[in-house]
Amino acid sequence: MLHSSTRWKLLPCLYLISSLTLPTTAIWPFPEKRFHGTALVDAGTLGLAGDQRIVAFGDFSGDQFLDVVSLASDQQTLTIYHWNHEDFEYKEGAQFKHSSKVSNIVPGDFTYSGKLDLLVMGQGRNSKEIDMYLYQSIPNKGFDTANPIHVQTSTSSQPIPLDVNGDLRIDLLGLTPDGGSKLQVWKNIWNSSRIDSPLFDVQSSYFNDSHCQIANPHSNAVVDLNGDCLADVFLVCDEGRGQKSFQIWLNKKSQGFVLATQGSLPSGTQSISFADIDRDGTMDMIFTTCKSVSSSGVGSECYINIAYNQQLPLCPYTTDSGMKNGVRVCRPPNDLCTADDSFQFNLLDSPDNNAFVRFPVSSLFRDGHKQSLLVWDTSFDPPIPLSLRLGDANLDGFPDFLAIFASGNDRTPYLAYSKHCASGVAGCDSKGRGRRGWEVAANSGMKALANVKDARGVAFLDMDEDGTLDILVQRTGLQDGSKVLFIQNNFYYDAFFLKAIALNGACDSGWCYSANGSERYHPFGVSYSGATYKYTVFDTLGHRSAAQIGQLPQTSYHALQTPYSFFGLGRTNNYIENLFVGTTLHAPEHYINMEGVIPNSRVVILPPADGGESGGTWKRELFLRPGDWIPWVTVTCVIGMVILAIIVFVLHLNEKREDELERRRISHHINFDAL
Repeated sequence: MLHSSTRWKLLPCLYLISSLTLPTTAIWPFPEKRFHGTALVDAGTLGLAGDQRIVAFGDFSGDQFLDVVSLASDQQTLTIYHWNHEDFEYKEGAQFKHSSKVSNIVPGDFTYSGKLDLLVMGQGRNSKEIDMYLYQSIPNKGFDTANPIHVQTSTSSQPIPLDVNGDLRIDLLGLTPDGGSKLQVWKNIWNSSRIDSPLFDVQSSYFNDSHCQIANPHSNAVVDLNGDCLADVFLVCDEGRGQKSFQIWLNKKSQGFVLATQGSLPSGTQSISFADIDRDGTMDMIFTTCKSVSSSGVGSECYINIAYNQQLPLCPYTTDSGMKNGVRVCRPPNDLCTADDSFQFNLLDSPDNNAFVRFPVSSLFRDGHKQSLLVWDTSFDPPIPLSLRLGDANLDGFPDFLAIFASGNDRTPYLAYSKHCASGVAGCDSKGRGRRGWEVAANSGMKALANVKDARGVAFLDMDEDGTLDILVQRTGLQDGSKVLFIQNNFYYDAFFLKAIALNGACDSGWCYSANGSERYHPFGVSYSGATYKYTVFDTLGHRSAAQIGQLPQTSYHALQTPYSFFGLGRTNNYIENLFVGTTLHAPEHYINMEGVIPNSRVVILPPADGGESGGTWKRELFLRPGDWIPWVTVTCVIGMVILAIIVFVLHLNEKREDELERRRISHHINFDAL
């Protein structure tokens, strides 16, 4: 113990230290970080407390932040929650109650007003029909809940939104109760100048000789599969006795859709998703198969299947025309939207077929014990199929996936990373060969996911638009009563990203005005299904690679896909070489090429509504999110420049003084010699 006199002598020193440190802490300009640690961090409910289920995403306020649509436990009460950047949580917005049980929600600008409307699919007269109503958006006032627009009834197989005639307006594709297996199109004929204008006209002229008993549930998608940057249609058909098949219809613009290929799906096929799995610039197919599924929605002896899209490869050089002896053999980097109608998916499980990979879900884990996969959410009526949720969580340019595994009564979500093939990696052969492998992350940074035992759904999203994919976990509430959990992805990845959203050309891609002209707003957030992105980028070793991403390819059965497209770029020391953005326009050039796009940015593409025939042009806007440090870095740079300027000025004066003294010395020497 210190002597009392010694303690008194130390007091001035302690006071001096505190006087130096306390002001420094007080003037520290940077706010404390909200999340700490390099891990997945439990962010809580973020304002979504109560008995809520998130059923759709959308930018309803047009502020370029992601909002959500929630459905209460009565399956009738809908609430819009808007993201508040300052408070870092969701704030409750418009709320209304639908007249019947809701099965699905599709946000979209169906009335071409520059704001997101809500298409609500609900219970029909019987279990084989779906009644649909559109709640029209009212700028800054929510939705017109008093006058919903009734839409023609469909079968229980949920229709999908798409643009069939190239006018950038949202149509629907599905089956009608009296149409049998013939595909029907709900063509958008909305006319805002008419008070009693109908929304759709049901037609069957765009899919000639089409017969597909669309499965319920299905994995139908609007995605470019032949590489021409024009969205095609993928359909899942029910062949009876538990067997399913698929059809791919190519978009031929004014000629309509042409059936290109069809085939059988493996026995026990569940939900199908699409992504560029191996980063070769083509959209591949990934899905699960299970030998059996219990009444609680748990599949046993499940496998993950990947069917690679066999298309033209990327040419190694920009000077390569891609032609050899009059035959196209590759796709030039500066012409990525070259069609390859000879593409194919080969789903034959054979050692000789390297375009199809199949591996058990248990191989994702090192112990190999977890073999049961949750493939249905039976807490909802009707039950919801659960697909593998795809997203590039580590920004390396290859999509990862989320899935829920079952062990006893536990339902735990896991994140599986895509990785290079090696021995013992799932998806690779016994010698470690293959296109891509997969491994579930099981380190200490995954505790926020591993602690969840009552998951019923998962999805990727970017909560605060900070350039990282976070995770949404929907829960039954059996563990702690919570129904929603957000998990912040707080890992640091030495890689880049890009966000892109193609709008629908509403308001001539300029300012939109309300009906009475009192409100003015930008049509941000009105994305639509069918836009396509392709890009080429160089890695740090100078190797060029291409990748493809679709915009809202799937919207049925609570697909929970974000309105923007998010893609990791991996490590690069350059700009994005070429970014091709394709739309569903039936113009001669339905896409544009953007060169030198800055990574870590958000690109908004506003196409001309008529394809440019009346003089309209494509518009592109690029947004960079400033960090909290940028103002202070700027101040530091300015202060540094001022200090350097002062130093240069002082040195200049000193040098000038020395020059004057030297001049006088020489003059004095000359005068002395003259004497």
